[in-house]
Amino acid sequence: MALAPFISELDGAAHVAIRVTPRASRAGLGGVRGEVLVLRVSAPPAEGKANAAVRSLIAKACGVPAGRVVLVRGKSSREKVVRIEGMSAAEASRRLRATS
Repeated sequence: MALAPFISELDGAAHVAIRVTPRASRAGLGGVRGEVLVLRVSAPPAEGKANAAVRSLIAKACGVPAGRVVLVRGKSSREKVVRIEGMSAAEASRRLRATS
């Protein structure tokens, strides 16, 4: 199975490129747009609330604790990259495809 276009692997951890829609009416995975995974979160983009919601949503979709999901890039942007510690890109791709 080929990797999803939004996933790469670096140093044994999956890196996921995402585009976030904050203040959405429903939180969840919104599919793939180009080479990013679209996420909808109901939290506002203030005081790190949307970033925390992103970490929680990715963790839940991948079945890992939220502490293993680290924001690598995009703290104040809608375009973000998160790292999923201890999970290969192939496994993250499989789990995220199963939930989207």
